[in-house]
Amino acid sequence: MEGTLPETPLTGLARHGQSIWLDFIRRDFVEDGRLAAMVKEDALKGVTSNPAIFEQAIGHGAEYEEAVQALLETGSLTAGELYEALAVEDIRQACQVLRPVFDETGGRDGYVSLEVSPYLAHDAKRSLEEARRLWQQVDHPNVMIKIPATEEAIPAIEQAIAEGINVNVTLLFAIGMYEKVLEAYLKGLETRVKAGLPVGHIGSVASFFVSRIDGRIDARIDRRIAAEDPESEALQALRGKVAIANARMAYQHYLSVIASPRWQALAAKGAQTQRLLWASTSTKDKAYRDVLYVEELIGADTVNTLPPRTLEAFRDHGVPEGRLAQNVEAARKILLEAERLGLDLDGVATTLLEEGVAAFEVAFDGLLGAVAARREAVLGERLMRVSLALSGELENAVVAAGKSWSQDGKVRRIWERDASVWTNGPESKWLGWLDVVKNGRAALETYEALGREVKERGYSDVLLLAMGGSSLGPEVLEETFGRVAGGPKLHVLDSTDPQQVASFRKAIDPAKTLFIVSSKSGSTLEPNILFAYFWDQAEKALGRSPSEHFVAVTDPGSSLETLAKERGFAHIFHGNPEIGGRYSVLSAFGLAPAAAAGYDVRSLLDSTQLMIEACDASVPPVTNPGVNLGLALGVAATSFRRDKVTFVASQKIASLGAWLEQLLAESTGKNGTGLIPIDGEPLGTPEVYGDDRVFVELRLGHEPVNPGLKALREAGHPVVTLHLDDVSQIVQAFFVFEFATAVAGSVLGIDPFDQPDVEFSKVETRKLTKAYAETGHLPEETPFAKDGDLAFYADERNREALGNGSAETILKAHFDRVGKNDYIGLLAYIERNKAHIAWEQTVRTELRDQLHVATAAQFGPRFLHSTGQAYKGGPNSGVFLQVTADDAADLPIPGHAYSFGVVKAAQARGDFDVLAARGRRALRVHIAGPLHAGLDRLAQLVTDILKGA
Repeated sequence: MEGTLPETPLTGLARHGQSIWLDFIRRDFVEDGRLAAMVKEDALKGVTSNPAIFEQAIGHGAEYEEAVQALLETGSLTAGELYEALAVEDIRQACQVLRPVFDETGGRDGYVSLEVSPYLAHDAKRSLEEARRLWQQVDHPNVMIKIPATEEAIPAIEQAIAEGINVNVTLLFAIGMYEKVLEAYLKGLETRVKAGLPVGHIGSVASFFVSRIDGRIDARIDRRIAAEDPESEALQALRGKVAIANARMAYQHYLSVIASPRWQALAAKGAQTQRLLWASTSTKDKAYRDVLYVEELIGADTVNTLPPRTLEAFRDHGVPEGRLAQNVEAARKILLEAERLGLDLDGVATTLLEEGVAAFEVAFDGLLGAVAARREAVLGERLMRVSLALSGELENAVVAAGKSWSQDGKVRRIWERDASVWTNGPESKWLGWLDVVKNGRAALETYEALGREVKERGYSDVLLLAMGGSSLGPEVLEETFGRVAGGPKLHVLDSTDPQQVASFRKAIDPAKTLFIVSSKSGSTLEPNILFAYFWDQAEKALGRSPSEHFVAVTDPGSSLETLAKERGFAHIFHGNPEIGGRYSVLSAFGLAPAAAAGYDVRSLLDSTQLMIEACDASVPPVTNPGVNLGLALGVAATSFRRDKVTFVASQKIASLGAWLEQLLAESTGKNGTGLIPIDGEPLGTPEVYGDDRVFVELRLGHEPVNPGLKALREAGHPVVTLHLDDVSQIVQAFFVFEFATAVAGSVLGIDPFDQPDVEFSKVETRKLTKAYAETGHLPEETPFAKDGDLAFYADERNREALGNGSAETILKAHFDRVGKNDYIGLLAYIERNKAHIAWEQTVRTELRDQLHVATAAQFGPRFLHSTGQAYKGGPNSGVFLQVTADDAADLPIPGHAYSFGVVKAAQARGDFDVLAARGRRALRVHIAGPLHAGLDRLAQLVTDILKGA
């Protein structure tokens, strides 16, 4: 073959025993025949690739657009999977072009290199696993798997050789490390020989980097000469010589090893030598000849991998003479002189290795980011979009945080369940939500069977009895999707208010209703007493046991599961114990009610998967929507005191705000820090806001940008937009915010998966209900002031701050305590209906507009399992007005000594006690008599106080 080649400097290298490989790959370069032409005309004998090369090829090559589209049409893929599919195909095609070279040289040449992920450079186990996987995927005998020459990777290199995998060991700078690499190669071969396995087919090269060494050493020399170092002349004499001397001495080690009896024994078995491959051979200093590192390193049994420009330069004017084995003594003296002058070649080599790995990681980030962007473009309206409009300073801080996350590999560490991303506590036990689609698909038949059963049995209604994480997600689904034609109506009851319970009882026919009792622990008070009530109602309506009308959703082994088995429930759906309640909407706690309501669970899971892949470990922070969103929220709160996350939603998806409130508040509001979510607050003009807000727009379809949000952006407020093209993407919003919340928790330095202060409220409530069961009444309490139908309660510290005057003076003193960057919480333990929601909206808007602070409007006890955590455990910036009232009517709870009204009262008092214990500015006002009149009076008092302020 070589005899037919044209005589050029490139083809002349073969006479000196050196093979030329090309350090470049790209699909069109292979497909249009240019690679084959170089094999034919330039004696090209191999191809190498690395993340930087693929980043240029795939990230910027237009020819990959159609390939990405075709791959996504065949199935859902992450950015990492897309990259790998593209890269493997490129490598396969190049292997086919070079296969004749491989065959003609007996497996000595004709190789194409593919690198394991640079993220694994310091992980021998996973490097080996990836080397095996890539070896099998490419499935060509002339592929070489590149593994970087880190200390940790040496065992992986040895084992890969022992398994018969061709290995290109890359990023070699130091002779000492090269010696370890060659030793690993020998040991790998010897392991095979000992096992009676063949070794003749195994190819390997050790990629020794050259010009980068001179670049670093020369810079040191130049600095010392500029500083008039007394050794300037000796230093000048070493410029441009250390890297070549280092390579020559590495080659001498190679020659000594292949002359040894140890190698001869392996050679007798047919083993090939592990050739030195010279990499980084383009000159960085224009003062040097552009083919310096090619000409000086020509020698037998070596390879030089050249980037296209250097290859063209050598073809044009290179001189193919064998110089590598010459001037050995001079090379040794150069290295000794470099040591004498303190140029620290070993330190330089170590630094270059670290920088090389880091540079490949950056290139890999860029590559995967480009692939992720291509993926997003191809998916188009199938994928919800997240965009950030931040002020310059905040934007810079978020970008810097993203770079830090890239360097620390935190996105990958989240997917690896690494608790050190947070507090290094129990966090790894609460990351089951990362696998919700996989688990949901595994149980898909059971969900679909439930949906068919509900329809076949003719249920008119499905009533979900739940609290917090078990109720808010299904509530969003119901309010977003509504009632499916021909299917039942889904109701979500998450209150102990007797009027609320009675309203739901009136809305259904128990004889035609499927009841879903949902509780992770199975011991949550509210679902248990709601179950007791509606079991009794259903039993009366049916005149028999209503067991077939009941379904349980709970974690395995819970008391609810035991109850469900004892009562003969129709179904028991198990949750994942590694998913906390507020992260459970895409697990059985959301999917079982969705299926019962007739929603397409399969479609919901498929849509979720698209967002899971967008937030995948392979997607770097810069293009990862979950990470970007989480960093924006976390950095805004920690560095800019913008901790009031305010949701502004399209009407059709407005219910998402309440779910987001729970997710953010319960996850981040602890240890005196956190994000305070603000949902449902009407949008105002820029002047009514302080500088403590981040606005999150939840926009649906092709709705225009909200003019109010545009004004806020122009006024410098950060605005984050989640753009859903269709309501079905609500599940993507669930996941992206779950991921973002976990990221924000890391920025805040907290465990985002516990909720300590929710538990304290439960404890206080249990004390009070126990006392009622034992005595027949709740412990006595005395208001510190009364004014007509309003009675005021507070702990001693708050009483001292509020005085003992009229309702107006007490309320004014309370609101006078509101300061800059505070927020006001209206906590109303009354029925959540349209009239009462409107009342809260009126009052909160007055407070917001006059005091210029954020307002939270909540209904108890619902919020106790939601924002209550942040109110008690988050920053002490809340000023709370709790509203309680006499119940117009109460409802008994079958099998219990107390009623719903008693439970609600105990919950309100327990809530207030914990607020007080946490040093919160809190006031409780109790309305006696007609509730409507009392609320009207309270609203008028607030208006009068604010107008007179």
